[in-house]
Amino acid sequence: MAIRDRSARTSRRGRAGTAAAAPARPPVTGTATGSWLVRGKDGRLTAYAPCGGGLLRWTENRPGGPDWSDPAFFAVEGLTHLTVAQGADAYVHFLGRRERHADGAVLVDVVHAVQYQTGRPLTEWRSLGNPHRSPERAARLGPPTAAVTPSGDVHVVARNAGGGLMMRREGRSGAWEPWADLRGAGLRDEVTATAVAGRVEVFAPAGGATLMWSQPEPGAVPRRLPDVRPGALPGSAAALETAPGRLTWFWTDPAGAGLVCLRPGAWAVPLSGAPADGANVLLRQVLDGYDCTVIAHRGRDGTVLVGVCGTEAEASGLWWGDTGRACLGDPALAHDAHGRAVLAVLGPDRDLWVARQGQGPGLSFTDWLRVPS
Repeated sequence: MAIRDRSARTSRRGRAGTAAAAPARPPVTGTATGSWLVRGKDGRLTAYAPCGGGLLRWTENRPGGPDWSDPAFFAVEGLTHLTVAQGADAYVHFLGRRERHADGAVLVDVVHAVQYQTGRPLTEWRSLGNPHRSPERAARLGPPTAAVTPSGDVHVVARNAGGGLMMRREGRSGAWEPWADLRGAGLRDEVTATAVAGRVEVFAPAGGATLMWSQPEPGAVPRRLPDVRPGALPGSAAALETAPGRLTWFWTDPAGAGLVCLRPGAWAVPLSGAPADGANVLLRQVLDGYDCTVIAHRGRDGTVLVGVCGTEAEASGLWWGDTGRACLGDPALAHDAHGRAVLAVLGPDRDLWVARQGQGPGLSFTDWLRVPS
């Protein structure tokens, strides 16, 4: 399965604005973690990025594109980290780590907002507090991440000041339960959480190993699983449902040996690849009649690399291609309204660039489109 990327070409299409469009775009500060490119119920794609004083949002004008809106700005002061997670109901959840200054102290809490429909406003940002009472320990809380179960329950996890794992979840009544201490020790930042078959699994780098938690059944308290070795480069882990109710985890070997993958009940398998220090993003896609897994990450030279393998056949080899497109932070993958794979990056110019799956055998991408800024 060859991967081709046609020559990059800057293209400006229609500049349809929104009521929330900012007259002067605040500078993008990086990429959000999680699914920062999502498809709504109406089939339109939306991309999000943290920026000075809040976040930016770009939305397709029609399902399948190619035209996008001007960026809309949503203010949230003090945001130091942004995670985006989407549920089966297509609601988009935003989790942030917020820092505020008062009387010489730094006040840190976790904030949450929701977008219920494509192109619509976000709800107000609600504070989920901090598991620590003392400002000194609260300031050492790690960035939050989230998983949304098919029932719509939001599970928020973060590393605490002592290096253990904390979780807070939204109950079925809509009320948030208190923070729960799931234990653990030595955790690094960039914990990853995902949901499969109604259960939440957590993957947390900790030095030379990775700690894992899993709910034995939906709604249960997550339990520790055996530690995984080799450990993961913090921020690199991602999971994909590769069979009904079964996740395959992918992460970057911190020793520089490439990718590693793991399925429940099996040993970790070393793979190829030359990722940098960012996230791996995943997508299942049928190519030439075969069920395939598509992997994208920022390579060591700063450009986006795309790999393809048979789903649950990673050990048979991955086919890699370099798109030649430099990116800031992590790329994103999603299906558009026509089922095509869409690859999105934030370039060094801090603009959004999008390429769609082209026609022909294997996986090829059309010319890059520079989205209006």
